[in-house]
Amino acid sequence: MITYLLKSGLLLAVFYAVYKLLLENERMFRFNRAYLLGSLIFSFIIPLQLFTFKPLFESGLNAIQLEGIEIRTSRAPINENYLLEYVFAILKRVYVIVAIVMGFRLILNVLSFFKKINRKETRSVDGVKVILTDEAVLPHSFWNAIFVNKTEFEKGKIPSELLIHEKAHLEQRHTLDILFVSILQTVFWFNPFLSLFRKAIKLNHEFLADEAVNKQFGEVRSYQNLLLEFASNQQTVALASTINYLITKKRLLMMTKKKSPLAMILKVSSVAVVSVVLLIAFNSQAVAQTSFSGKNANDNRISEKTNVKQPQFPGGIEKFYMFVGQHFKVPAEVSKNSVNTKISMQFMVEKDGSLSEITILKDSGYGLAEEATRVLKLSPKWIPGSEHGKPVRVLYTLPITIQNNN
Repeated sequence: MITYLLKSGLLLAVFYAVYKLLLENERMFRFNRAYLLGSLIFSFIIPLQLFTFKPLFESGLNAIQLEGIEIRTSRAPINENYLLEYVFAILKRVYVIVAIVMGFRLILNVLSFFKKINRKETRSVDGVKVILTDEAVLPHSFWNAIFVNKTEFEKGKIPSELLIHEKAHLEQRHTLDILFVSILQTVFWFNPFLSLFRKAIKLNHEFLADEAVNKQFGEVRSYQNLLLEFASNQQTVALASTINYLITKKRLLMMTKKKSPLAMILKVSSVAVVSVVLLIAFNSQAVAQTSFSGKNANDNRISEKTNVKQPQFPGGIEKFYMFVGQHFKVPAEVSKNSVNTKISMQFMVEKDGSLSEITILKDSGYGLAEEATRVLKLSPKWIPGSEHGKPVRVLYTLPITIQNNN
């Protein structure tokens, strides 16, 4: 799970950086909208590795190098593992509590909008439902309705440009984008990049709505002046699209920015290349290689490309490390002589998940390798690896360091 979160976070960071560097200042708002939403979907789907690319040169053997584990002669490591498990348990509870609170708040916000839509006084303007509210708020839109202050509307003080602006939000279904990001933020509330994406998506919505107003009225200067009148009003509604969202110099300049077809083609091509590279990088198995120091290093080197879904120890690889650490009994002679050394083991995870071909690659004596062999034979069955849905055998290499605390 941690690996998945790290990969998704890395993808979000790369896609956001590409957007800021290449796309944000270009007048291709519809492409940018698709890019931002696609980046979110891509970043959370691709790390699941629902499919993989088959390498050009594939070997019949799949080999994986595990990280080394450390066995100490005292009980300290086991206590540290228990402490780590305790910390993770607390973090899980914190995550669940925050996610539930945020989810509950999101549901309440959505229900409050629908409650207003169904119970407030309504009007129809150019085929769009306008909700009249007593709240002193600027015009904003949600789902299929525009919300305006009743007094201002009845006195005719709401410019038609504002209504057209909000109508554009409705016609282009911007509410769905905001709800989508809000749900992701509820589930992955600890990921800071989601807030950046939400801000970028909402600003791009304003570019699109501003474009719709200027196409209909053709008075860019007067519309800019109208926006500046609302620039000092900081009232915003979380899930709604609102006229005064980030009225910045960039938003005003974007209305008069000229399109550059050549620059757009080059930047879209660059985005496509980056996306393909990331797709391949995150869906191809890495090259697994083991290398041991010592005179027999070259004899023990394995270098094989893998294209399989890796086997899984029940509970995850960290549980496997804990299993080995808790069952490994350090021989008395090792503690007596204050031995610090390293051994290396190799084993095969069979198609049924059992371990076989347990081999000693590097031994330092004192019966350590034999003890490691005994522990590996105690291992419960793994969830077997698979390639294209079929079980496969996978070879693992496990370095073990013996650290004497005396």
